Amino acid sequence: MELKSLLKEMIDAKASDVFINAGLPLAYQAGGVHVRTDGAPLTPADTRDYIAGIYELAGRDLSLFENNVNHDDDFSFSIPGIGRFRANIFRQRGSYGAVVRVIPFGLPNPAEMNIPESVMKLADVTKGLVLISGPSGSGKSTTLACMLDRMNHQRTGHIITMEDPIEYVHKHGNCIITQREIPTDVATFSEALRSAMRESPDVILLGEMRDADTIGTAVSAAEMAQLVLSTLHTTSAADTVERIVDAFPPNQQHQVRIQLSLVLQAIVCQQLVPSTNGTVVPVFEIMVMNTAIRNLIREEKTYQIDAIIAANAKAGMQTMDQGLFNAAKQGLITKDTALRYSNHQEALIRRFESEGL
Repeated sequence: MELKSLLKEMIDAKASDVFINAGLPLAYQAGGVHVRTDGAPLTPADTRDYIAGIYELAGRDLSLFENNVNHDDDFSFSIPGIGRFRANIFRQRGSYGAVVRVIPFGLPNPAEMNIPESVMKLADVTKGLVLISGPSGSGKSTTLACMLDRMNHQRTGHIITMEDPIEYVHKHGNCIITQREIPTDVATFSEALRSAMRESPDVILLGEMRDADTIGTAVSAAEMAQLVLSTLHTTSAADTVERIVDAFPPNQQHQVRIQLSLVLQAIVCQQLVPSTNGTVVPVFEIMVMNTAIRNLIREEKTYQIDAIIAANAKAGMQTMDQGLFNAAKQGLITKDTALRYSNHQEALIRRFESEGL
């Protein structure tokens, strides 16, 4: 199938990812389900042709991949009138492969994405550190795009994003928006962050906090009265705090805990869960900082954070298991699905029993 036609078909099918692998037909993921097309299995020559086509659409030189010592490449590209795409090109078993993330034109609607208002309200935060965490493909970029769009229309200032690669393209609204792609526009996240501090930022979006250097620079930026948004691949608020602390040598960890307790404003953890209508819905854990949580972080008692979150529903907080329970109670997901994706299965079973569900 011709590449443009394939990608147009994937957008029409509401696919989230397209898989190009030798030995299998073209495949895609839609609604959390992997679907194989009816075509013949791809040969290594077929996969190379598709990948050459991707590089041509992106206006890039295929030799960038072929001569890459790391044997993979990440970039985004767009097709006028069709959509934007994020490509990861790699080698496997001596042949070329690719996974292409589908990003339709336009910004997502938070209501259609089932992003709760308690998450969207974090767009009102003006300083400190707000983190969105979750496994790869859980919708973190979509949540951040919705938050940035709200900021862009409800406040003024300079928003700087650093992404690898850029997914959603934001137009200037009430805010000036600068979007920098790693490594096309700037070599590394750390370098982009240091540069941003000289560019009069009000909001900084850091695509991912990958190492101690980047984390340290992000925390320092948050200490300087900017709002810093970023992501991590963690599954709970407590895990997120520990992941940040563990990125540093033991002799620095106490100081990092103190800094985090001062600058952290909220952590949102999310995962995509199969729904009752055959699609997927996001479920969220929401932690908003208060005095008790700041003390727990300083005192190395992050294992108690879940209990504080669970007790503060009126402040807009909820644990992941509370989010799953509520989704099941509303009929968005089944009870079995909620239990399968829960962090504390036995406690959730007891809650279902106590509610007669």
